[in-house]
Amino acid sequence: MVNKERVTIYIDGSNFYHYLKDKEISFPKGVKFDFKKFVEYLVNNRDCVSKRYYTGIFRNIDDTKKSKELVRGQQKFLSNLQNDGIIIKRGRILYDSGKPREKGTDVKIATDLIIGVVDDLYDTAILVSSDTDLIPAIKYLKYKGKKLEYVGFSHAPSFGIQKYANFSKLLLPSDIDKFKA
Repeated sequence: MVNKERVTIYIDGSNFYHYLKDKEISFPKGVKFDFKKFVEYLVNNRDCVSKRYYTGIFRNIDDTKKSKELVRGQQKFLSNLQNDGIIIKRGRILYDSGKPREKGTDVKIATDLIIGVVDDLYDTAILVSSDTDLIPAIKYLKYKGKKLEYVGFSHAPSFGIQKYANFSKLLLPSDIDKFKA
């Protein structure tokens, strides 16, 4: 019996969301992205041992309608991801002059990449993030003989991450269209 390659998917939610909103992709407002189908596309007949979505969690900081809607919308979205078997890894949202900034998710991704290597949880890490802060963790997993697949966007690839990836998948707008729900 041949063992299937074990893969774990790490999705940097905020990073992914912002790229979807770029004018080159311009994912339509009100249209849902089908993460379940996206994960199946990335796994491609391998053994998916874990799929994780990292994001900062909004809080109702001022009891306004907008704040309540942000919290409610995010909770519904994350609940749908969990129903599809995706593990939610929560970071924080800090407000800087009224603007939300995500904190802690990059560290969680890096830590989980390294724990996966140390505990031999995967053969290949599929990283859906263009955040070069993750390169030290990527270097470690490569040093330990694990594979990295980088998933980014064709209009703004991370050459820093590509340099260390065994395989890069750069999404085109036509690829993204396949995941409109």
